[in-house]
Amino acid sequence: MPSQLHEALLQLFRNRPALAPELLREALRQELPDYTEIRIDSADLTQAQPTEHRADMVMQLLEGAPVLGIIVEVQLSRFEPKRYAWPAYVANLRARLKCPVCLLVVTPRESVARWAAKRVHLGAGNWFAPLVLGPSGIPEITDEEHAREDPELAVLSAMAHGRDADIEKSTRIAHAAQMASLALEEDRSRLYFDLILNSLSEAARRALQTMDPATYEYQSEFCRGLFAQGVAQGMEQGRESGERSGRAAFAARQLTLRFGPLSAEIRNRLAAADIDQLDALAERLLVARTLQEALGPI
Repeated sequence: MPSQLHEALLQLFRNRPALAPELLREALRQELPDYTEIRIDSADLTQAQPTEHRADMVMQLLEGAPVLGIIVEVQLSRFEPKRYAWPAYVANLRARLKCPVCLLVVTPRESVARWAAKRVHLGAGNWFAPLVLGPSGIPEITDEEHAREDPELAVLSAMAHGRDADIEKSTRIAHAAQMASLALEEDRSRLYFDLILNSLSEAARRALQTMDPATYEYQSEFCRGLFAQGVAQGMEQGRESGERSGRAAFAARQLTLRFGPLSAEIRNRLAAADIDQLDALAERLLVARTLQEALGPI
């Protein structure tokens, strides 16, 4: 049964089908044919054989007719039967689409990437070679503007580099991905935040937690505007109901965006919190995995 991480990685490609050809072109330096449409196709690649062949994801690039089939496989560990199935995936999809086909293996582990990249000997001098993208091949997205333009790639970047030895770089990548995720719809934003945080090392999580949103200089006009809007709302609410209640209202808004609708009991706890508690909550919010972790002692 596919794991939660496996399905979450596939969701990045479902949410942005252009991510697959983008990675092929920019990360793996593959020349792609001209196309005007990307279509997610059936992942059933069985062709009247007794063995079922089902890939993780199949998509077509089309210029009227199909010009390239792309099979996306998320691989979290070494699994030798896959090396027998992958050539069948490609052959069956090629027969179905009647155009060239490639197989893209995406993995968050370098050891799995090295295993998957080995050519498969088909016999009689014939070989099959998958295209493999491990953590080292995934771009490092540290710029907020770039992350906002391509949030799925930004999240994939955070997942690939969240445990790098360079803590400062990992933190910048994670922060850019988080800021890009803030602008998305609630369910998608919540999923991406979880993927980012679960991919960070403890050192990177601590570094992200110490990043002061009040003094951080946002690089993009979009994020500066988003932050300024939040500050303005907080100030306006502060003038109407006092500084503490204004901060509590802003905290409730941010918690709702991150974790979904809040209960009346939690809103009451926020309303009763003092300014120091609300400031501490703001520091926890970017790295908290659960609502209770964000609330802390409030």
